[in-house]
Formats: sequence, structure tokens, C-alpha cells
Amino acid sequence: MPQQNMFSLELNQQDVAEINKAIATLKTKLMPALKAVKSEEKSELPKMGDKTFSFVTKALEHCESNPELVPPFLDASEFRKDLKSIETLRSFYSPIEQIAEMLSDSMTLAGSDAYSAALMFYGSVKSAKKSNVAKAGTIFDDLSSKFPGKKAVKETK
Repeated sequence: MPQQNMFSLELNQQDVAEINKAIATLKTKLMPALKAVKSEEKSELPKMGDKTFSFVTKALEHCESNPELVPPFLDASEFRKDLKSIETLRSFYSPIEQIAEMLSDSMTLAGSDAYSAALMFYGSVKSAKKSNVAKAGTIFDDLSSKFPGKKAVKETK
């Protein structure tokens, strides 16, 4: 069975350096302003998604044009800041999410290519060991001890 090659990536050092610089910029400029929320806490929060975005936007418009209806415990300026934050974060999130999904898919493809190649080599070494080819037994034993799903065999004394 010939080796398949579903993905291949070669970046020059300058591209890698620029990508790492962009990631570092995101970490230094954006991450300090972001917050992490535990999944238990997140599950208890009311969620604003695409369907509720227009509701929230319209509510803010009415809030600002009808201040007499705003309850004293609602800070309209903070409401405006929250909505602006969402708009800004969404403008970052969409392209980053697309990149993250494609990174994940590409790692899956590259990993599949590499694992398939390793299995082909392992099968070849296994056949070579059966034919008593020099070094094949040592290589097979080394790979066999690391083969996924196989438990290491403990030597008995």
C-alpha cells in the first residue's frame, strides 16, 4: 500500500518567526484583558449568541433613548461597554476560530500521514525480523515497546 500524503507543511524560518511574533502579540496585548471562566460557572451564566445579539443591541438602543425607563440598578454606560466589548471580541474570534479549526484539522491530517508511515515502517521491520535481517530485531523490539495499546512486558526474576 503506497504512502498517502494528505498534508504537507514547510514554513521558512522567517515565516515561523513572524507567526510566533503575532502569537506573542496576541498573548501580551489581548490575554491580559481576557478572563477565564470555569465550566461550572459558565453553565450558570445567561448566554448571548447570534440569536440574542439583535435583542441585546435593540435593548441598548431603547435603554439609551428612554433613560426614564432604565432601572436605577442598571448602569447603561456599562451596558454600552459590554456590547462594544462583544463586538470587538467577535471581530477577533471569528478569524482566530477559523485558524484554530484549520490548525486542528491540519494536525489531524499530518498526524495521520505520520502514523500511517510509522505503521508501514513497523510492518516492514516486522517482516525483516522474521527473515533475520540484521538490526531488524532490535528496531522491532524498540518500536514494539512503544506501540500504542501494548503494555510493556515486565521481566520476571
